[in-house]
Amino acid sequence: MTARIFSSLLALMLLVSFSPAVADTNGTLRVGMECGYAAFNWMQAEPGEYTVAIQGGGYADGYDVQIARMIADALNMELVIVKTEWDGLPMAVQSGAIDAIIAGMSPTAKRRMTLDFTDHYYRSELVVVVRKDGAYANASSLSDLSGAAIVAQLNTLHDTVVEQIPGVRHMMPMESFPAMVVALQAGAVDGYVAERPGALADVTANPDLTFIEFSEGQGFTASEDDTAIAIGLQIGSPLLEKINAALDGIDQAAREQLMLDAIARQPLNN
Repeated sequence: MTARIFSSLLALMLLVSFSPAVADTNGTLRVGMECGYAAFNWMQAEPGEYTVAIQGGGYADGYDVQIARMIADALNMELVIVKTEWDGLPMAVQSGAIDAIIAGMSPTAKRRMTLDFTDHYYRSELVVVVRKDGAYANASSLSDLSGAAIVAQLNTLHDTVVEQIPGVRHMMPMESFPAMVVALQAGAVDGYVAERPGALADVTANPDLTFIEFSEGQGFTASEDDTAIAIGLQIGSPLLEKINAALDGIDQAAREQLMLDAIARQPLNN
């Protein structure tokens, strides 16, 4: 009898030890993002009408923040923004340190191996940001970029598609978009891969830059999931269905307007 009780207790302890952390659904929605990828998300020093306080200091705004606010409101939860480096986001949600990743993340097949994803909340296209006075400003196809030094953010879809450019000089990926903007302006690279909203935000803030919108059939090839944006969750998260229901309440016109407003509102524009 005693042996059976001990065995049952041991099994329970092992189950608890190896079970994944469960999202904190007790009134608080902890959302992780870089706070450095305008117009999806950014950090600013002062609060504003659209900002949410960042855990540890500062304020976050951007398209992702507004989507997070609407989801938290629909779920009747308090929103907390947790500023997290891009590479640390999957581990943060897997460990239970955050409940959701709302950070302009694409639900790629590789990411789906370790994360659950909601329905898409935005869909974009891949473009290349270049200097307005540079040799590639008038490019309209990937072949026009042959010989160019192109960079992308580390551990993103953007870096994987660079090799689709014939004769490209694929530069070592960088940690952030601000770093790539500096590299481009300094002439260290000829361009970087971005999603259209991010590119529009960058060129609005930096008038010396422009971006290439490729002619039909002349741009990057990627799957629908690769170019879509979704919310990353811990596998088995009880929030999945609730967040999908909240996203269903945000129509396409509202989503597009949220992005346009975020682009216009980013701090570098003001």
